[in-house]
Formats: sequence, C-alpha cells, structure tokens
Amino acid sequence: MKKSVKDIDVRGKKVLLRCDFNVPTKDGKITSDKRIVAALPTIQYLLDQNCAVILCSHMGKPKGEWKPELSLKVVADRLSELLGKPVKMAKDVIGEDAKRLAAELKPGEVMLLENLRYHNEETKNDPAFAKELASMADIYVSDAFGTVHRAHASTAGVAAYLPAVCGFLIEKELSVMGKALANPDRPFVAILGGAKVSDKLNVINNLLDKVDTLIIGGGMAFTFLAAKGYCVGTSLLDNEKIDYCKEMMAKAEQKGVKLLLPIDTVIAKSFPNPIDAEIEVSTVDSDKIPADMEGLDIGEKTRALFADAVKSAKTVIWNGPMGVFENPTLAKGTIAVAQALADSDAITIVGGGDSAAACEQLGFADKITHISTGGGASLEFLEGKELPGVACLLDK
Repeated sequence: MKKSVKDIDVRGKKVLLRCDFNVPTKDGKITSDKRIVAALPTIQYLLDQNCAVILCSHMGKPKGEWKPELSLKVVADRLSELLGKPVKMAKDVIGEDAKRLAAELKPGEVMLLENLRYHNEETKNDPAFAKELASMADIYVSDAFGTVHRAHASTAGVAAYLPAVCGFLIEKELSVMGKALANPDRPFVAILGGAKVSDKLNVINNLLDKVDTLIIGGGMAFTFLAAKGYCVGTSLLDNEKIDYCKEMMAKAEQKGVKLLLPIDTVIAKSFPNPIDAEIEVSTVDSDKIPADMEGLDIGEKTRALFADAVKSAKTVIWNGPMGVFENPTLAKGTIAVAQALADSDAITIVGGGDSAAACEQLGFADKITHISTGGGASLEFLEGKELPGVACLLDK
C-alpha cells in the first residue's frame, strides 16, 4: 500500500496538491463541479493541518498554447465559494507570478496554478519543469486518479524532488479496487461493455484469472459472438480479434469461469444519426441477427440473465455500457445493469467513463459502493498494469 496524507506529518508545511479540475465548461461557465467537490476532503484536511496549499491541475488539451478559454480561473472562483475562503489564482504555472504567490503563501491559505498543459513540458514529463514545480513546496500530494496512468511532470515527475503521498480520493480508489482484484468477496462478477474488444484485451485476460463470472456486452460482444460462429450482421466487429476471443472462451472454460454473452440483441437498420434520434428497433436471438441489421443493445432476456448473475454476487466490477446508451431507445441494457448494481448488496465498483455517467444520470450513484473518478486509469488498474502516478508514491 501507498502512504497517504495521514501517514506523514504535514503540519505547517507547504504542499503541492495535484487535483483533477478538468471540469466541463460551456460559455465560460462550469457545467458540473463534481470533480472540484471530490477534491474538497483532501484540501480541507491539509488546511486543518495548517498547510499552505498550492493546487495544480490541467484542463482540456491546450497542447502547450495559452488558451484563455482553458484557464483555471473559473475553478478558482468556484473553489473559493465551496471553501468559503479566497483561492489565489496565479497568472502562470512556474513563472514569476506563481513563484511569488507560492513564496508568500501562509499556512491556512490556498492558491491555484494556471493550467499545467499550457506547457508541453508537462505531458513530456520534463525533469526541469517538474523540478520547478517541486521547488515551490515541501511535500507533494497526488489526488488526481484520472491522470495517474500518465507519466506527466505533475503526476510522476515531481515525486523525484519531494516526498510524495496520495490524497483521500486516490487512497479510496487503491483500497477499494485493489481489494477487489487481490482478495475479493466471492462470487466475484465482472461486467465489461463498450465498443471495442481491442480496448479491453488485457482487462479480459487479467480478469479471467480473478473472477467467477465474466459478462460481456456492448459492441465488443459481437466479436465474441462471431467467434462462436454466429452471423452478426453489420454490427461492430473486430475481425482481427476473433481468434483472441476464441482463446479467451477456451481460457474461461479451462479456469471454470462462467463467460456470459448476450442471448438476444436489439437490432436496427443502421446506427442512429444523430445519436439520440428516434429509431425503429426489434429484438432477435443473438444467433439470428439478419445480415443487413446492426446490433445496438442487449435484449430483454439478456438483461434478465445479466441481472441474475449480479444477484448472487458479493463483488461486482462494471466497465462499459451495454449498448448505445446515449439513445433513449438503446439505453435499456445499460439501465438494467445499473439497476442490478444499485439493487445489489454486493460491493459494487463502477469504472469511470460512460458507465459512471450512466449511474449518475440515472440517479443510482449513491447506491454504488464506489464509482471510479478515472476512466483510463481504472481500466489500466483492472489490467493489472503499474500506474506511473501511483508507483512514484512512498510505500507504507
């Protein structure tokens, strides 16, 4: 396990805290402050310990350009309201203004550096840039789980120059997901969806060594169905991965893992355009998809099958939607899975991205044990990969 802010003495220290303030904005206004709110417990703890807190984050993809519409000023304003105290906003990242504000920052005060990705050195993990960032503080705290799978200057590089620990967000991610993978309460069920098998190759392989049941839905299911010799019509298909799917089905059988695939499929003439347009659909058995039709969601029998597998589980991990859930007609499979998790007494973990969005939109978020704050990071964690932004932190 990694050390957290509570495992070292931070009292009165100057702390560089990496947050995930990559919030959605429209017309210069924040449309969801969820990520800012999620950072509050760690910020508040540091303030209670009389720390001077220097916050840093990226926003969007400015790619080394100073784009005013991607300034973190809106975040500083919202954070001031939430904390009930001023958050000083630096005009730059490692320039004169940032350095001056950081030097003058007193215990109990907060400041925010400008968008880290205004510098290309951030994503290149440039050691000189990381050293400049680190020079402003005594301790580094990482709390942006959404970026720990990237070896950037602010997520990994600074740890070479400062004692590095995690905040409460990352601590929770590592403990909940870490336990699920290393020592789960059984039966352990994993549900994978999303478009492409290639995105989840290593996840499938890694999870087959750990789970009792693996459920596969979404666009990636059609390559598995094709591997069983079924016609999948014009559905998403990764021809190059058919042999891989055969191998995985053989591995599941050899390991005694139940591998569940859709038994019926919601089909239409073509993909909805625009994505939320009204669409005419019908449902067929998964081995009876007509050559000119496309599978776009799991059918009613499959929803019941998947929900049933969740009922007896003690640990459930879910990553990826079951269909084109942005379309109300094609969202029923994803809703059914979210509902099954919400109704379950198991430890339920939803891995970032679309699945997390689905749970939140449906109002099920408070019924899920843990919703990951990182899409790509949670996937790589499920793959069993070492995450650079975690590996660099001090061990307990």
